[in-house]
Amino acid sequence: MATEKKVNIVGLRVKEARGKHKPPMTQDQLSGKLALLGVSIDRAGISKIEIGQRSVLDYEVRGLAKALGVTTEWLLSGK
Repeated sequence: MATEKKVNIVGLRVKEARGKHKPPMTQDQLSGKLALLGVSIDRAGISKIEIGQRSVLDYEVRGLAKALGVTTEWLLSGK
């Protein structure tokens, strides 16, 4: 069986940040917040990001950080 290659480094942190919200933010809610920021990623796209199957563009990293209430540095490095 072929090993799937991860194409992003922020996916696990996106999932972690969603889970830290009280109550946890759903992928649909995140997609809606991103839409308000002018970043179009649907729920399926967020799922693919979280499991490392979809790459994330630079402006999407900024949008994800803002929508999740974290820094871009944390999304990229965990710091």
